[in-house]
Order: sequence, then structure tokens, then C-alpha cells
Amino acid sequence: MTMTAIALLAVAGVAVSSVSLYEHFATSSTSFCDFSQSFNCDIVNRSAYSIVRGVPVALIGIIGYLLILTLATIYRSQAETPVLLLITSIVGLGFALYLTYIEKFKLGVWCILCLTSLGLIYCEVVLSAAAILRLPRGSNNRL
Repeated sequence: MTMTAIALLAVAGVAVSSVSLYEHFATSSTSFCDFSQSFNCDIVNRSAYSIVRGVPVALIGIIGYLLILTLATIYRSQAETPVLLLITSIVGLGFALYLTYIEKFKLGVWCILCLTSLGLIYCEVVLSAAAILRLPRGSNNRL
């Protein structure tokens, strides 16, 4: 059940990150994500901070969520998967928190898509930790 929930959250993350990537490359401004001067995905998605070494941040999100999805589905029965899921999701959460810092203190604008992704990756961390706690006692897969 936990792996299914992790997989579903990862699919949602791929969807949110895909919309964000689409908006990153869009040539016109969007209205669905432009609520005010404080909440505007266009400003965030097209800022200098939306690219890391030439790679759009949203694409990094898609790849991360696809990795989590792959671990939670194809590799779900592997002994090391719960630990790998926790590590991957913690890295993703750290990156999302860094981007949230950028939104708050550098840009001064919030992106609803980014905040949604932050919530999703946070849930991935919690569920991944729960998957580790459900491992049988004495298992070599605990941290």
C-alpha cells in the first residue's frame, strides 16, 4: 500500500513538473497561475533561477519523480528500495526547499506549481520513511 501511494504521488509530481516545464518554454504569459504580484508562476518559471547548468529545474523534477516512480513500481520488491526511496526523496526535498528559499528571498514571488511539488516531495519523504519502518526487525535495509 505504501509503495502504491509513493507511486501515485510520483505520477502527480511528474504531471506538476511537466506543466511547469511547459510554462517554462511558453512564449506568452499564462493566467491559470498568475494570481497576483506575490503568486505568479511565470515569473518563477522564467527567472534566472529556473535553470541549473542549462537544464530547466522542472525537467530535473520530472527526472526525479520518474526515478521515484521506477523505484516504487519496477523495483518495489528489491530489498534496498525503501532506503533508496528515502535517499532520493530527501535529496528532492532538499532541492525543493532550496528553490522555495529562492522564491521567498530572491524573487519575492511564489509559484503554486512549485509549492505543490514541495508538498508532494515532502509526502514522498514521509511515506518512504514509513516504508523503512515497516521493514521486518533485523533487516539489513534499515539506515
